[in-house]
Amino acid sequence: MHRAVGGFGGLRINSRLLIPVPYADPEDDYTVVLNDWHTKSHTALQKLLDGGRSLARPDGVLINGKNAKGDGKDEPLFTMKPGKTYKYRICNAGLKNTLNFRIQGHTMKLVEMEGSHVVQNVYESLDVHVGQCFSVLVTSNQAPKDYYMVASTRFNKQVLTAKGIIRYTNGKGPASPELPEAPVGWAWSLNQFRSFRWNLTASAARPNPQGSYHYGSINITRTIKLVNSASREGGKLRYALNGVSHVNPETPLKMAEYYGIADKVFKYDTIQDMPPAKIGKVVIQPNVLNQTFRNFVEIIFENHEKSMQSYHLDGYSFFAVAIEPGTWTPEKRKNYNLLDAVSRTTIQVFPKSWAAILLTFDNAGMWNVRSEMWERAYLGQQLYVSVLSPELSLRDEYNIPDNALLCGKVKGLPQPKPYTI
Repeated sequence: MHRAVGGFGGLRINSRLLIPVPYADPEDDYTVVLNDWHTKSHTALQKLLDGGRSLARPDGVLINGKNAKGDGKDEPLFTMKPGKTYKYRICNAGLKNTLNFRIQGHTMKLVEMEGSHVVQNVYESLDVHVGQCFSVLVTSNQAPKDYYMVASTRFNKQVLTAKGIIRYTNGKGPASPELPEAPVGWAWSLNQFRSFRWNLTASAARPNPQGSYHYGSINITRTIKLVNSASREGGKLRYALNGVSHVNPETPLKMAEYYGIADKVFKYDTIQDMPPAKIGKVVIQPNVLNQTFRNFVEIIFENHEKSMQSYHLDGYSFFAVAIEPGTWTPEKRKNYNLLDAVSRTTIQVFPKSWAAILLTFDNAGMWNVRSEMWERAYLGQQLYVSVLSPELSLRDEYNIPDNALLCGKVKGLPQPKPYTI
């Protein structure tokens, strides 16, 4: 729950010097962390969740931990020299709300998203769903004065807004009190998602172009459909995926597996690849899916609720090939973007809608799939994917560190035989 009281920050990963970036070096590189904010302490929020209650609506929104008062005494969050181009990395580290981000009088050229270079479209505002990050280029080509950057909540009746000042170094005069309007409704947001495209000619982490990986021509070996649900049985709120609400056992899942005692700690595949026709009573237990190493898998997130969802997968990037209203059926695959969907780590699902992702499970480990809405993850809307390399080789996975703290049922057990090349 530390995230509720500001326990987060930016981690900036730059391209290696030898790999060209598809835009000129910016004058400076700024990190903008947005979040919705509760006035209650993290311990009070945790007590609410532990008591089976949900978090109320947030009390405000913050930009880098602040909200400008607009009384003429605000210090700028960022400064820009006239006629220069700056990179802003914008992340939503909040607990619950999609935030729309915009800058008074300036457009934003989107260049990167969660580790992928994208087609460089220009936007007046961006919907940043919970857990998502974008990099944009902004050029200081307006009259020299102060301008507000604005973040406001989306898809709520009551709109909460934060602002922060960007100051031109030769600026004269305060920012206009008239803030740019946010878009309305989620159809706009869905259309914005569809405008995001992978830059096929740019190189990302490797020297070869991103588009040299033809994900659209790989055969799908497994389809998993995950449906989120809420349950209030016994007056206590729980969230689930395919009817199972995850809890962490006393022994960490990966340790139990590594030490060969998984059967004493959890069961694999307690959910089916397809959800039950009717999700009845929610089962509270560890939720671990077994995946075959290097399989190419399709995962569908289907949202029957009226609220927004946002999901993150640890350990991987995936291709976000579709988001559509309604329910998913195999015929919907004909609408997938199999050419230039962005390779990323989060995906949103709109109310009464579905989202589809494709990926190869080629990174051995025990990986978390979770709702980025923190109360949902905390109360069970998450699971783990176990990806074991049959070779038990150092090419696929490291040994556990010698100084790793052991707890639960693995405490005192002898070290397993180490992996070798």
